[in-house]
Amino acid sequence: MRTHRREALDLLFHFLGVIFRDGHRIFTKMAEDLSASASPISKPDYWIIADSRYVSLLHAIYILNGADRRWSFRSPGTAIGKSQKSVQMGVGHSSLSSSVDSLCITAFKPQPKTSALYNPSPQRQGPLFPSHKHPPFAGLKFATFNSGRVAGKMEIQKGIAALQKPIVDFHGIDEDLIQKMVYDALVWTSLHGLVVGDRNVQRSGKLPGVGMVHAPIALLPTLFPESHWKQACELAPIFNELVDRVSLDGKFLQQSLARTKKVDAFTSRLLDIHSKMLEMNKKEEIRLGLHRSDYMLDEKTKLLLQIELNTISSSFAGLGCLVTDLHRMLLNDYGANLGLDSGRIPGNTATLQFAEALAKAWTEYNNPRAVVMVVVQTEERNMYDQHWLCTLGITYNVRSIRKTLAEIDSECQLLPDGTLLVDGQTVAVVYFRAGYAPTDYPSESEWRARLLMEQSSAIKCPSISYHLAGTKKIQQELAKPNVLERFLENKEDIAKLRKCFAGLWSLVDSDITKKAIDEPELFVMKPQREGGGNNIYGDDVKETLLRLQKEGSEEDAAYILMQRIFPAVSPTFLIRDGICHKDHAISELGVYGAYLRNKEKVIMNDQCGYLMRTKVSSSNEGGVAAGFAVLDSIYLT
Repeated sequence: MRTHRREALDLLFHFLGVIFRDGHRIFTKMAEDLSASASPISKPDYWIIADSRYVSLLHAIYILNGADRRWSFRSPGTAIGKSQKSVQMGVGHSSLSSSVDSLCITAFKPQPKTSALYNPSPQRQGPLFPSHKHPPFAGLKFATFNSGRVAGKMEIQKGIAALQKPIVDFHGIDEDLIQKMVYDALVWTSLHGLVVGDRNVQRSGKLPGVGMVHAPIALLPTLFPESHWKQACELAPIFNELVDRVSLDGKFLQQSLARTKKVDAFTSRLLDIHSKMLEMNKKEEIRLGLHRSDYMLDEKTKLLLQIELNTISSSFAGLGCLVTDLHRMLLNDYGANLGLDSGRIPGNTATLQFAEALAKAWTEYNNPRAVVMVVVQTEERNMYDQHWLCTLGITYNVRSIRKTLAEIDSECQLLPDGTLLVDGQTVAVVYFRAGYAPTDYPSESEWRARLLMEQSSAIKCPSISYHLAGTKKIQQELAKPNVLERFLENKEDIAKLRKCFAGLWSLVDSDITKKAIDEPELFVMKPQREGGGNNIYGDDVKETLLRLQKEGSEEDAAYILMQRIFPAVSPTFLIRDGICHKDHAISELGVYGAYLRNKEKVIMNDQCGYLMRTKVSSSNEGGVAAGFAVLDSIYLT
């Protein structure tokens, strides 16, 4: 009887697809407790199910008195067809009814944490464990069937062994299996908010809930060496500290960008605001940075090389976590067929940690009535990625508002003491999800808004100095010999940073410029821009350099040259607009970091999850929002 119950628990654990670091430990403890009990199970038990979005409780009724009956479960978004088999669990479901609802949990609705932004009862928090008064789920439907038996230990072991087998032939994956996975993935994205605004719907970038479509995604995670994954994670806190140190050196920022200022109007305006802050002796005592450092793994050298460091509007922390959860769900259901184990997909906590950083910054501002103001574009089809951060900030009882730069100019007020007011409310934190591109400043109104915010005592994420520290020119300056030593003391940290630096050069280096003209395919020309679609590749590099030399102007200061990185090309399945196609692709890993400091006290300096982006190998650019890439996750090898 006890063995029977343990096997039943094991079966349920796998069916539920629990994604939780200590999940197996919890399961084993529950199994031991059950075995130690001589009495049959007479009441429900509870399972903690955790992903990066919810902490919910599933009320599962186990097998009663060893009867030959069991409950059928499925993960959210998983379709169950007639006579479908759950191969990885070693359990055959035959002659099943075509009605999905009669076989499975049909209302898998975890209750998110409540907060001031959406909380029916803000002063009361429901109990952690469910009760008759506080059920964890509404409308759960359970059904039993007697056609099967509980899987034996041998069958379960075979299922686990199957998960450990590598994919032998990616191109040989059964087409029917692919279609099933695609269907399940599309259902899951719709149910879990892995969505963006549809470009074909006019109001999709203005009004939430209108014209939503699933975000572009990879069907399966991309293989990535665990050693390089760990390296990227270790670099995040070091880059966080470096950005903070560089931001405090106003002279370095101004001098490094002096030539760029003469030929780049956008960078010039940013530097003008920075100069005014220096003249005012404006001190940012509380500094918040939400960064993302992007890397590619060079196939020839096997080195993890940095592409860029984003210090403003580091996007997809919200949707990236969802892709991780999606891929884990798919591998829980189909891993045995593919030879993949969902446990090899690392957890992704970017949403939670970014929200935590914003909440901690709000706390440091020390005004419980203040708000977090998210600066957004006039039309934003990636608004749901932003909303994930703000809704989870609810957990901390923090209210957020969304404003465009033009709205800030017309509605915000700066008090003599530096307090920034909007609609009569004090702004504690300004979180920029706009303001990184020239198109965000179509008039002087937007520039006035940016200056107003910089002059205020609100915590800026990022401040103007953090913004400038993330420019391509500063990235190139930091790669010069002995420059890192100006900002960091730890020699091991400096060595780790230098190891990930790709070749970076100013166009005043005539030898490098000549080489780039002769072999343009080995270089990338980068302007001081963010957002994708701005870099110059291939023969265009040669043509641009020759034009600049012929004109003899200082326009070359608007660019830097970077070594082109050639990552491994691998087959993958890309899904966009509901259509899946197979192609050869390359991937780019972004690792998030959060840094919060109040004067001399470092409150937070953490690596905060990751973003994997995959694009067809023939594409030069890699922006998801710009339409070049899809969201992905990683599978550690």
